[in-house]
Amino acid sequence: MSACVPTRNDHSSRSSRPSRASGFKRPHSPPPPRRGRFRVSGADLSASITVFLIAVPMSLGLAVAMDAPLAAGLVSAAIGGIVAGLLGGTPLQVSGPSAGLTVVTAELIQIYGWRTTCAITVGAGLLQILLGSLRAARSALAVSPAIVHGTLAGIGVAIALAQLHIVFGEVPRSSALDNVLSLPSHLAHFEPAGPLVGALTIALLIAWPRMPGQIGAALRRIPAALAAVVIATAVAAAAAPGIARVDLPSWHSHALPELPQGPVAALATAVFTVMLVASLESLLAAVSVDKLAADRSTTATKDGSTPPAPVKRSDLDRELRAQGVANAVSGLAGGLAVSGGAVRSSANVRAGATSRASTVLHGVWVLLAAMLLVTALEWIPLAALAALVMVVGIQMVSFAHIRKVHRHREFLVYGATISGVVLAGVLEGVAIGIVVAVAVALHRLARTRITVTEQDGRYLVAARGQLTFLAVPRLSRVLGKLPQGVDAVVELDGFFMDHAAYETIQDWYAAQTALGGRIEFTGRSGGRIAEPASAAHSCCRPWTPWRNHHCHDGVQDTAPTTAAPDSHVVSKASPSKAPESPSGRRRGAHRLLSGLSSFQRTTAPLVREELARLAAEGQRPSQLFLTCADSRLVTSMITASGPGDLFTVRNVGNLVPPPDAGDAESNDDSVAAAIEYAVDVLEVESITICGHSGCGAMQALLGAAPETPRTPLWRWLRHGLPSLERMRSRHHSWARIAGRLPTDAVEQLCLTNVVQQLEHLRAHESVARRLAAGTLQLHGMYFHVGEAQAYLLTEGASSGTGPDEVFARVAPGAVWGAEDGIETPHPAPGTAVDA
Repeated sequence: MSACVPTRNDHSSRSSRPSRASGFKRPHSPPPPRRGRFRVSGADLSASITVFLIAVPMSLGLAVAMDAPLAAGLVSAAIGGIVAGLLGGTPLQVSGPSAGLTVVTAELIQIYGWRTTCAITVGAGLLQILLGSLRAARSALAVSPAIVHGTLAGIGVAIALAQLHIVFGEVPRSSALDNVLSLPSHLAHFEPAGPLVGALTIALLIAWPRMPGQIGAALRRIPAALAAVVIATAVAAAAAPGIARVDLPSWHSHALPELPQGPVAALATAVFTVMLVASLESLLAAVSVDKLAADRSTTATKDGSTPPAPVKRSDLDRELRAQGVANAVSGLAGGLAVSGGAVRSSANVRAGATSRASTVLHGVWVLLAAMLLVTALEWIPLAALAALVMVVGIQMVSFAHIRKVHRHREFLVYGATISGVVLAGVLEGVAIGIVVAVAVALHRLARTRITVTEQDGRYLVAARGQLTFLAVPRLSRVLGKLPQGVDAVVELDGFFMDHAAYETIQDWYAAQTALGGRIEFTGRSGGRIAEPASAAHSCCRPWTPWRNHHCHDGVQDTAPTTAAPDSHVVSKASPSKAPESPSGRRRGAHRLLSGLSSFQRTTAPLVREELARLAAEGQRPSQLFLTCADSRLVTSMITASGPGDLFTVRNVGNLVPPPDAGDAESNDDSVAAAIEYAVDVLEVESITICGHSGCGAMQALLGAAPETPRTPLWRWLRHGLPSLERMRSRHHSWARIAGRLPTDAVEQLCLTNVVQQLEHLRAHESVARRLAAGTLQLHGMYFHVGEAQAYLLTEGASSGTGPDEVFARVAPGAVWGAEDGIETPHPAPGTAVDA
């Protein structure tokens, strides 16, 4: 769960508004935001200058690395900033010359020449536009991350090896392997000026962001890339005036594309390769920018500072089309291939950019620099630019990615992709990575261990792993060796069985039972997978199947019999509506004991080890979950939590009495005591107040008459009266749920009550203290029982800083990070939260 849920302030239709018969007036809602012209804020202007200062040396360095005209790097940076910035689906992403295409472009220039390479760039851009129009961007992200990051890491290694030659004053070879083999000869004899300038540049790039003290903090505002290149240029001008420098030719000699000439298959492969690498790099950078922008907002909220304006989540298909347009324009103008860059984009986010104006302005500054600062740029040593690009290449080999693929047991795929890219080429490396990934997947599917043990004439057949057609020969051989009419237990330890394996087991089961055999199928924990229809109501598995949950009413002492592997799916009859007989009442009286017995038999073996650990270590929950006592609300189910995760407080109406709750008669310290214990003793990181649909407490508040007797229940419900007053007030907008108004007054009060109880919660001293320190977060949640759907309160309302009270729908398949309280949305292939 998250305190920060992106939403969309849509105005609901008239049909979704409460009727006038409900007795409530329509609240005052804030006017819709006006769509203005292209505006530039001070933060965007400052960020654009920062990115411009990084982009110029990097663009020149990448042009040097590709052996392309240096002016082409500036052309692509300007076009990437202006065109992709205006049209892109990721407002804060900065596009420019692609570091991932360095090796590919260098090879294309060597084979076809510069002008044909420009035409290939145009073709790649048109292909990107086509794929973006077909909405294929999400599909591109479906490639295994091990292959994607392995490809970029391999390109980074090749870049670093090639730039090392330029640092030594030599011309890089055509392949990474040749660069490695020829390196010893360069080390034997070289001019020291280039390596020293390169070493100085690298040292400054590493040390500049780590400068301590107040002076260091002031200097760190200057981008490290700019500082390193400027200082290296000044040192080279004083100590090595004869060193090789940037040579920007006149714009009159700038080369434009020509019609490609060469084998059609080779040219098509080149276009596809440029498109693939540029698209993957851009889409991965877009996802990273989304996460950086979300982290920036979270950090600002925790620090107590004003969070930046929210930025729309990336539209990846629009971003892919924009990258295609930028590449087509860049190729036509004689520029390098363009892609979204992680270095430039992260600098843009960290510099405080709030809109695409920063990206566009950075492109304008690059264009002006290309026309007005030629003399100054020609003082830059090539060794400094090569060292800068070499560091960029090394940074593409991310140790975080290596740890991640190792944790997921995909390092073999990652290593094979890197090796393929370095030794054979980008497209070949991607193909090798795909082949290895498929081989690893098949190996995992085929790696099924089947063992047979015998004890007292009873056999145990244990199958460890996935049962697919690849394991059928071995499975048939093992089962065929068992005696006919055998008494056996088949233990299936895997989560997948395909049709071929199912048929094999089913045929063997039928043959054995026909000969008098007794076969039982179990899982790893020993619990039966299959039960006969007569015993279908004698037990229920945890959570599923959970229809008509009264699954303990059957006779418990019925001896289990054997069943086929497919007999575990049993439909349960609906509870009878007729009056319950005395025997039925007796069965109901024993339901608790029956449930406890079922727990000991089916669930306790699964959780015993974890509960023993928690018993030894003590409870350390990270969240206080305060919700209603309604029996339909199962907190561990709707939060997918387990023992030790939630410190749960339940009461009628999920109410939080404020500290000054009135006279001693109506005051109740039990909730306050639980809050104090959770916040001060357990030191939870977040508190969630969860309301739900059809709440009986809210219905009672709406229907209460002034002369309602002061019973204990009513004295407690008085703590919900502020929620009722808030809903009737004209000073608050009506709470909305997933972009619509509530369906009726009860749902409106349920939603409003969550917001009001959050305000009560903030008034408690322990909570206020932790909130001020930035070590506690508050969350609002609404669970619609009939829909089995959770909704989260948006950040502005849950923190008390926004006018709207909007609950956003949590979508299935959401991917979450562990940054922000309970959970923080992480950009993923699907939408995590729908507003």
